[in-house]
Amino acid sequence: MKIHFIGIGGIGLSALAKFLSEDGHIISGSDVKQSEITNDLATNFHAKVTIPHHEDAVIGVERVIYSAAVRKNNPEYQKALELGIELLSRKEALKFILNDKEVYAVGGAHGKSTTSAMLSSLLPESNALIGAISKEFGSNVRHYDNNKVVFEADESDESFLNSNPYLAIVTNVEPEHMEYYEYDEKRFYNAYRNFLSLAKIRVINAEDEFLASLEMESIKLYPSKDIKNIEYVLVDGKPYTKFDLLDYGSFEVFGFGEHIALDAALAILGSIALGENVEELKARLRAYKGIKKRFDIIQNSDKCVVIDDYGHHPTEIKVTIKALKTYQGLKGIKTLTAIWQPHKYSRTMDNLTAFVDCFEGVDRLIVLPIWAAGELPVDIDLKGALSHYDPIMADSITREDGMVKIIKDGHTIHEYSDGIIAGFGAGDITYQIRGEH
Repeated sequence: MKIHFIGIGGIGLSALAKFLSEDGHIISGSDVKQSEITNDLATNFHAKVTIPHHEDAVIGVERVIYSAAVRKNNPEYQKALELGIELLSRKEALKFILNDKEVYAVGGAHGKSTTSAMLSSLLPESNALIGAISKEFGSNVRHYDNNKVVFEADESDESFLNSNPYLAIVTNVEPEHMEYYEYDEKRFYNAYRNFLSLAKIRVINAEDEFLASLEMESIKLYPSKDIKNIEYVLVDGKPYTKFDLLDYGSFEVFGFGEHIALDAALAILGSIALGENVEELKARLRAYKGIKKRFDIIQNSDKCVVIDDYGHHPTEIKVTIKALKTYQGLKGIKTLTAIWQPHKYSRTMDNLTAFVDCFEGVDRLIVLPIWAAGELPVDIDLKGALSHYDPIMADSITREDGMVKIIKDGHTIHEYSDGIIAGFGAGDITYQIRGEH
């Protein structure tokens, strides 16, 4: 089929586009701006990409799939309606994409991209559709001619209910995206309950309060008892976590932190439940190299380490700060600078107290403007809320010649070329800190 994607530059929709291209469909798409993702689609998947959106882009296509960020007044959406072309949201499209597959789905509030990428490493002959770029295979998609798919399952719009899970792994559950659930916690938790009930095999973090309360047959991981002897080591200057799991022996995985051991343990237990050999899993886990934008070391010298991290919820930022402090100690580096680009006005307001707490331990805090992600602006006094950090309020950052530059009103107000410098956020901070904008 000729399938067009509105919002093809997003990490989730681009994964579906690549996957369907590998399945033999002809794909095209559009987005508001060119990016590394749109370039990859055009170059490696022969996609015709229209920048920005234009109604002519849907002429001649048979199906249109659109991202959750696309509004009904989008010119391509309107033109598709006028022409009678089938229109599917990403959520609806999952039904026909995954319906005949054996899906190994990973859900949860935090760690699902990491756990999905780890599971992809542990099941190397499977397809993969994940919400981040796995450094092992250099993409958010991997294709094999079989029906097995590792899938990162998204709860933000209940689309994980359309993922047809054979295996379901859930890392943790924490109310998020509550605007979608109309701030109804019962509806939110029921979505997770329904997701797990769809699966033949369930693997859960049984120390999560909600998951522990579920009365359904599952493989239960108790991290505080089942994961032992956690140790953090540097291998060629890169962070690795060693740990023992139950009576399966010792494992070693890229990344720092108890949360990394937890994610790996869930992926391991899921793989064992699918019949994989434990000793082979140990070797495969070492092939996992992390994912882009998660504790992603983009500059590494004795004096200065620059890290790009996708953390945009206080729980994620807090555990990453803890891991950064461990890394700082092992590297013998004195200062830790955090650069935060808040993501969404709604998330920032709903979690403001937790955001104030999560940066404890940093030596400097730089705050960028809120990345709206399509939301209407709301006035939030971040400088006041974060006053005890004495934050530096900036307009943007960039990285040039091994130096991170802080920009305000068109001028560089600070330059940093030493210490650990970590950028947090799900907006365009990833391009700013890489010097790619």
